[in-house]
Formats: sequence, C-alpha cells, structure tokens
Amino acid sequence: MDENTTTIMAALATLPPHQLSNLTHSIFSETLRRRRRLAALLSSQTLFSLSLRRLHSLSLHDKTLLIARHLLSSLRLLTTTTITTNNIPPIKARDSDAVLLLLHLCEVRQHNPAALETTPFEWRATLRGLYADTLLSFGTGIGVHNGSLLVPYIETVARCLRFVTGERKVGGDVAAAVSTVVALPSAVASGGAECAICREEMRGGREVCELPCRHLFHWRCVLPWLKKRNTCPCCRFQLPTDDVFGEIQRLWEVLIKMISTSGGGVGMKE
Repeated sequence: MDENTTTIMAALATLPPHQLSNLTHSIFSETLRRRRRLAALLSSQTLFSLSLRRLHSLSLHDKTLLIARHLLSSLRLLTTTTITTNNIPPIKARDSDAVLLLLHLCEVRQHNPAALETTPFEWRATLRGLYADTLLSFGTGIGVHNGSLLVPYIETVARCLRFVTGERKVGGDVAAAVSTVVALPSAVASGGAECAICREEMRGGREVCELPCRHLFHWRCVLPWLKKRNTCPCCRFQLPTDDVFGEIQRLWEVLIKMISTSGGGVGMKE
C-alpha cells in the first residue's frame, strides 16, 4: 500500500460510521456505473475503436488533463464537500469513455503485460476476456457496506494522483472559482476590526465580505485578491477553484485535514 493510499484510508477512518456507510454506498454506485460502461466499451467494436482512436489523438498533456478530471470527480466524492460547485465542467461522454479505457489498459499492462503484445486491433477481445472475471467478482451489491469495497477504488485514485502529480507539479497560486466568489455572503461589520488586506478599520454597520472561514474583509479588497488566489489572507483556508490541478490540491489538503482533526470530520465545513 503506497503513501497516497495510506493517507486516504487514514482520512476515511476518521469518519463516523454512518458517514462511512453512506460514502461506501456512493462509491459502490459510482464503481458499478463505471464498470458497466467499461463493459459496454469492450463489448462494442464501434465504441472501443472510437475510444482507442480518441486516446491516440491526445498528447501526453491532454491525457494528463483527462486523468486529472477523472481524479477530481473521485476526490469530490471522497471528501463529501458541503459546498456544491459546478465550476469545472463534467467530463464529456467521449472523454469519459477514453479515460476508462486508458485506466483499464494501464492496469492490464501492470498485471498482465503480455496481453497487450498483440496489435491494437486484437486488444478488444483480449481485454474483454480479462475483464469478465473482474466484473463477475464485483458481485451484485450484497455487503455493500463492507469497508473492503473502498480499497480498489482508493487504489485507483492513488494511481491517478501519482500520474497527475508526476506529470505536472501541483501547487502555486490559483484564482478562486467565479461561481464561489459570486456566492460569497455579506456580513455587517461590528467595528473595531481591521481588514487584513488593506489594514484599515472596517466601520461598524458597513457591509463586508465573509469567507467560509468566518474572516471578514472589505469587498473592494477581497475581490481583487480572489482573482489571483483562492486562499484566505488570514488563515489560508482554500476556496474552490476553476483550475483542475489547483482543485485536486485543495481536496487533497481536505483529506489531510480530516486526519489531523479529531472527532471524525473536517474542522471547518468546505
């Protein structure tokens, strides 16, 4: 078990039983959906050929971005965020098929490299035969709340994370998501406190911006700040971002915080 897998498992271990049960059920549903779609790809010569052609047309950078978007959807499920954001568009159907096939090819190459020594034209029959056993072993959902169901899902997340961070450095300043900034609430300043950006007093009775971490700022100060950074100037709390790699980093840090926070949850709501 690698470091990323261990980190995710440790984070999920902090969840109360009912939350873990709900998460396991959600992961089962998502895993079943993905497996059914992959089975359809391997059963149809047309779908398989289109997906394989799509992969061949993508550069390494585009493949990295594809896996990053797939990883992001998995991390959102694992972190069970309480703010629903649609700032990053969902993966298109053809790209979803392509990334499912790509991940399956990677898994087969790792565990059974000889299976791919034939020509790509012959891959479908080989992959379909290898996949049949794993699909049957997945079962019908009996015992869905068994924690062992999480392991293969988490291992896939960890593999995607290794690839994404290996191909592109995650980190640096990114802007807060526009949809998140627009939804930020106003609060009434009580007076006496100062804005951490301009260092001027926030006059009592004046409307100011309140971030999810409860820190207050002048609107005129915080808006330009959030156009460049998705962090609170006071505590570095991270808001959602439209940057795929920045959002992966943000959600990964949510998982880290789950480990360090007692009581089985994140200390601050997303």
